Amino acid sequence: MEYTLLEKTGVRISKVTFGSAALGVAPQEKEGTDMIHRALDVGINFFDTSGSYGNQPRFDRPGVPPAAKRHSAEEILGNALKGRRNDVLIASKVMEPVAPWGVNDRGLSRVHIMERVEHSLKRLQTDHIDIYYAHHPDPNTPIDQTLRAFDDLVHQGKIRYYALSTFPAWGLTEVVLTARNLGLNEPVLLQVAYSLAMRAVEREVVPAARRYGLQMAIYSPLHGGLLAGVASIERSITGSQRWRAGEGPGWGPEEIETAKRIEAVGKEWGYPPAQLALAWLHSRPQVATTIIGPETMSEMDQNLGALEIELTPDQMEVLNEIGINVPLPGNRR
Repeated sequence: MEYTLLEKTGVRISKVTFGSAALGVAPQEKEGTDMIHRALDVGINFFDTSGSYGNQPRFDRPGVPPAAKRHSAEEILGNALKGRRNDVLIASKVMEPVAPWGVNDRGLSRVHIMERVEHSLKRLQTDHIDIYYAHHPDPNTPIDQTLRAFDDLVHQGKIRYYALSTFPAWGLTEVVLTARNLGLNEPVLLQVAYSLAMRAVEREVVPAARRYGLQMAIYSPLHGGLLAGVASIERSITGSQRWRAGEGPGWGPEEIETAKRIEAVGKEWGYPPAQLALAWLHSRPQVATTIIGPETMSEMDQNLGALEIELTPDQMEVLNEIGINVPLPGNRR
């Protein structure tokens, strides 16, 4: 395993992060636990989850126990990491709705943050969360109130650091400058969707992240599975449908054509397309880690193979040319 120094913290995170968005569904709990243990064995020390992952009806799909009979992703992760807590870093998130009732059961208000962190700590069976993300921007809450809540949690020792997820360039700029103006802790990481088939973040988000020293954790690095091979389009549940109860957009013709070209190049060079897509990301500016969400052990092992690839400048140029042609507004997952 290779590790990246998270510069604003002094700690090192694995270049591959184990993601748990669909944990308990695909993979289901038993296989998911085995995969977490496999991740530990190969040196993955960074695990990504959320208080809104796992046992919600939006994740339901045929052949899987309904939400009420599933453990949350945090609970599965907490159980699997028993006895290994000091060996890993755990990231969780707050903002998304966590229940169909309660008008305040969502967002980045102080009320919601302080309530949900306690639930996450209990589910994860730990006394602290290493990195706590603002899962999405919240236009209804003044940003200074959110940042004061995160800062208080840092001082209380319930979180070590906080971070941002899916924030636009202007949003992350507002956060950093507000924190500096108020003398509060600044975010240490930015989580964004980024892949060879979806490079919209290169226009504004990546330059802003570089300007303010924010490294990036990448989710959907295989574009919802498409870059693992064009056969993915035949799956009954693909892309963002994995966490939206089977609903959501498919892939456009430009994205599918990009996937076909990557697969063709992979055959020529002797690499599976998923490994090429991940290796390309690992070489990009500001990228600290890629978050993988494999559904099977074999998929996880194939993804890990990307760490063994060292792309040449010529190969990078070929991949850059392939991905740059996807229209930037096509921000599908």
